[in-house]
Amino acid sequence: MLRLTWVQPEDLLGHELRQALLDGREPSRIAARWRAAGGLDAPERAGASTDRASRYLRLLAEDLLDELADLPSTLAEDEPTDLARIRAACPDWPAANRAARTVPHALEAAWLGRAVGCLLGKPVEKLPLDAIRALARSTGNWPLTTWFTAKGVPEDLLARHPWNRRSAATSLAENIDGMPEDDDLNYPLLNLLLLQRHGRAFTTDEVARLWLDELPPGRTFTAERVAHRNLLTGIEPPHTARHRNPFREWIGALIRADLHGWTNPGAPAAAAEQAYRDATLTHTANGVYAAMFTAAVIAAAATGTEDVHACLRTGRAVIPSRSRLARAVDHALELAVRHADFDDVVDELHALYSPTHHWVHALPNTALITAALAHADGDFTGSVCRAVSGGWDTDSNGAAAGSVAGLLAGSPDALPERWRAPLKNRLATTVADFDGTGFDTLAHLTHLEATRP
Repeated sequence: MLRLTWVQPEDLLGHELRQALLDGREPSRIAARWRAAGGLDAPERAGASTDRASRYLRLLAEDLLDELADLPSTLAEDEPTDLARIRAACPDWPAANRAARTVPHALEAAWLGRAVGCLLGKPVEKLPLDAIRALARSTGNWPLTTWFTAKGVPEDLLARHPWNRRSAATSLAENIDGMPEDDDLNYPLLNLLLLQRHGRAFTTDEVARLWLDELPPGRTFTAERVAHRNLLTGIEPPHTARHRNPFREWIGALIRADLHGWTNPGAPAAAAEQAYRDATLTHTANGVYAAMFTAAVIAAAATGTEDVHACLRTGRAVIPSRSRLARAVDHALELAVRHADFDDVVDELHALYSPTHHWVHALPNTALITAALAHADGDFTGSVCRAVSGGWDTDSNGAAAGSVAGLLAGSPDALPERWRAPLKNRLATTVADFDGTGFDTLAHLTHLEATRP
């Protein structure tokens, strides 16, 4: 039986009920109707439930999704999605500036850093925090300092906590042979293609058309898959982000933000606005802010003149000040200062977010990325290892931290050899003609877009 992930109405309904509780809607009456009809919670970690729902339950789920979308939110004023209102809610919005420049070496380090962090997190994606810690400790790799390995891991531990099924064959120390395909690298490639075709003034509609032309639906997940489906049914942006899309505040827009920062060195406001036009195809409110934050942090780092703490402050300036993401970033920065041991930071974040947020939600993951970068003072190995060791969306968090820390390092040679060598300057992808491309070539192409008038 084929069970398509992230699109079954009966699964979307459970996620939307959870999302409603987070974004200020009152879903209890709708939840009671769903439970009374025999509806179940959404799968905790997988993208689809194991059993097919009845036709009645499926139709009910579709109706209830629409009812949930119409519920008023008590947070609507503090968490807008309209760009003008976002800017108005950011009292320290960065000044416009495009005088800074970046260099291909720094961009190559950023591409490499993104790949390294992603690859480090791939074998433990979806695993709970205690499993990640146990697997690393069993091989003497805790605190995490290098690639995961299966060598020396007790068989009973692997039986309880097997590596990520899709990634284990290409992401453990003993079998890495170049950078395997991953959506965390596919989206930067797509956005490079976007800028080559349309320049920095691209529209959200142009993002949508590019996806329909170049992005296989099977390579999308969560909000991106729902938006893809919505486009194919004739729904246009920005409604693609809202129609039956319970994942609109998850991490998907954040992982697409790097190119917007890399191509706007010293111009965090421009980077954030570019990320906004990309993100609103699939996300709303905090899901959009997470992308804007990431792009602004990277734009600040791309100048080569700011430390990680200044970069994070710049990113914080593009998040509406009374939003949940603003509180999450502020709390993460406070934890990074208060705790000498990063495990204590992670434990506090998990105690706060894990009971209520899905492991792919933007709030806990953005908080973790922020804390990892701040706690490591932007050091490359410290940043990627902290981000991955904190659990949740391990490959995406490692990729985001690696992109920023790679930029701050300034050149590929500044990244330790144990991270660079296994990647063999080669990336696999199904995006356009990029399969097998080297990170040095990608840096050159990115630099062309960064310096385009």
